[in-house]
This record gives sequence, C-alpha cells and structure tokens, in this order.
Amino acid sequence: MTGMTAKDRLNASAWDFSPNEPLSLVGICLDNATMQLLRAFAESASFRIQKQLGNYRVEDHDSVFEWIGDPPPNVCLVDFDQDRRSAAMVAERIHSESPETAVFAVSAQSQPDAIIQAMRSGCSEYLVKPIDQEQLLNAVARIGGRRKEKKEHHNARVLTFIGAKGGSGVTTLVTQLGALLASSYSRKSLIVDLHPDFGDAALYLGLTKYRYHFFELLENTERLDAELLQSFVMNHASGVDVIPAPAAIEPARNVTPGAVARTFDFLRLRYEFILVDVPPGLNEENLELIRQCDQLYIVTVAEVSALRNVVRQVEYLTRKHIPQEKIRVVLNRHQKRGLITDEQIEKVIQQKIFWKVPNQYVQVLKTISGGNPVGNLSSSEVTRNLAGWAEAVGRKPTPADEQRDKKKQSRGILGLWSR
Repeated sequence: MTGMTAKDRLNASAWDFSPNEPLSLVGICLDNATMQLLRAFAESASFRIQKQLGNYRVEDHDSVFEWIGDPPPNVCLVDFDQDRRSAAMVAERIHSESPETAVFAVSAQSQPDAIIQAMRSGCSEYLVKPIDQEQLLNAVARIGGRRKEKKEHHNARVLTFIGAKGGSGVTTLVTQLGALLASSYSRKSLIVDLHPDFGDAALYLGLTKYRYHFFELLENTERLDAELLQSFVMNHASGVDVIPAPAAIEPARNVTPGAVARTFDFLRLRYEFILVDVPPGLNEENLELIRQCDQLYIVTVAEVSALRNVVRQVEYLTRKHIPQEKIRVVLNRHQKRGLITDEQIEKVIQQKIFWKVPNQYVQVLKTISGGNPVGNLSSSEVTRNLAGWAEAVGRKPTPADEQRDKKKQSRGILGLWSR
C-alpha cells in the first residue's frame, strides 16, 4: 500500500485514533482464530478489546448497553457463521439502540446474498475471514470518514432543557428563548416537546390545533423526509417552529435510542437551533438525546428538594460519561434576597450557576395566557434577562468578530512570544 496508510486515514477520521484514546472493540461469538488475530492487532495498533461475548442473546437484558458495555464500544464485530439469523437480530438491535456503535459483520462466506443480509440488519462493513489488520483498519477508516462528513454537514446546535423537578419552569424558558432566537436574531429555530403526555410547549405559544406529535414522528424515521416533517411542524408568529408532544395520555410507546438519534440527525440539517423540552427523569431516550446534544441546561429553583435533585442528576450523568462541560445549571425565579443564597446553592451543586432568571411569576403567567412570549413581555425584566441569554447563544458574528478571530488564528503559537 502506497501513500497514506489506513492508520494515517484513521488519524484524520471522526474518531481520535491515538494511543491515548484507543479504539474500543467488542467481539460477539467470534471464533478462536479471529479473536487471536484481534488480540495481535490490539498489540500493534490503537485497539482495545472491551469485551468478548460468547452468545448472541441480548433479550434477557433491559438495555443493550448492559450487554455490550456503557459507554458503548466504537465497533462491535459480530460473527455470522455460527447462527446467521441470531447474528442478524443482534446486529439490528445494536444498530437501533446504540447508533454511535459501528457494527461489522464477520464471516467466511462472501456470497452477495450473505453480504446483503448483513447490511440490511444494520452492519456497516462486511469482513471476510480470515480478516487481516489492513482490512480492519480500512473498514474503520471508512466509517470514521463517513461520520466526519456527516458531522460537518450538521448545522443545528441542540440545546436540551430538563427540570430538577416538575414545575421548575422549563417549558416557559424553552418557548421564550426559542421565540427570541427566531424573532430577534433571525435564527431558524425549532422547539421539540419530548413530554410523553400533556406537553405544554405548543399551548404556551398559543398553538392548540394540531394532528400529530413528536413520538409519532419517531415511529416514522424510516420514511422521514422534508414533506413528512412539514406535517408535524407548527409555525409560531415569532418565527419559531414547534413539534408538539401528545395533548393527552396515550399508550406507552417503544421508542428506541436509535430512533431518537436518527430523527435529530435529520432535524439538525434543517435548523440552526433545536431547543428540546425534556420531562424530569432520565430514561434511555432522554439519555441518548443528552449524549447527542451540544448543551444540557438543568433548570432548578432555590428549593432544597430541587437542589438535591440537581446533585443527583449530575452524579448520574457523570456515571454515564456525560462531559461535565456540557452540563450547565440555570436558576429560575431567582430572588436577590432569597432564603437560600447563591453562594449556598453553588456550594451544594459544586459548580457556578450559569444563568439566573429573575422571579416575575405574574408577568410570566400573562405571556402564557397570551401565547406571545416576545410581545407580551417585551418590557419586562425577565424578557430582558432572557434576551441576554438568547444574544449570548444566537448572536451572529459581526465582520469585526470574524476579523479578530482570523488574527488570533494567524498568530498561532507565535502569539505566545508577545505575551
């Protein structure tokens, strides 16, 4: 092989293929010869065998992550020779519930029908035995390149909002910020209401007549296109779009994390900002969304029970390997002379409060009743406060900002000498 090697391409791919962060692999029902080859590869390349699983059964586990590991591996290699039907079922489930994990089929068969079956079950690569290191490196490089290209084409920043407890004011903040981003900063913005029942985001914007909700969209990811999306989207006068939650109690739906990931991948291509109103609690679909979002805002109030829940949520998310810098705490209904001081709150939550929204409960109720967050509160302290937040998030860089950034980049490391 001449020119750039497969390992060189890995270094430039979406995965940081380096000795400091080795690529994690899980082998499922791999034969002894293939496992020996993988162990040899691991010694000579930046591979780490996370697990070796000797059966195809995952149905006994509540979550696929309990089986393949949490955080999930970068790659699962599934042997299709022992039981092709079971292997296909396992590949399909991993692809659905852990979309960030690439699934590679491994088999001694190279007939087109066998390859097509594996690809239809969610495998992104098909490795023919006996696999060699170059074959595996090339497969990983292709996947990394596709993900890098996909990521570069995603435009929207996904901002997820979750309350420390019910009644923290999450929906109010989401609807007002979304309306401000759209009206004041001309940002193409979307609000997604992820409450399984009785979502209020559309109601707070005065949008009460709709046929479909977000969970029905999740059930149609395989045929998702621009035309289908428009039948779910509601348009507010401020310019913000909304995909509502169910307006009533509905039967529980089997929503997979993979469906959530695919839907938001699609939405990212069509918006600049996506604000997600998430109900309190951390289930699998919420956790998958938090993994994918750019920023998570935990909204709390200055109450002992709410602050205790903030601590619990942060601890749980840390155990699930959510980066600390992604999590920010917003203090709603802030009072300068509250019973619990800001210093006491920051000591309890062990981080700085990111944003403090003043307590103007009566005025906020008026805007909810009117369905016009921008107009009804245009002169209030709370809207001025949220306008500052929206500006920090959504203000487009001016030519002066861009020129300053170019100067910083051009100085590079030589700028250190002028300090």
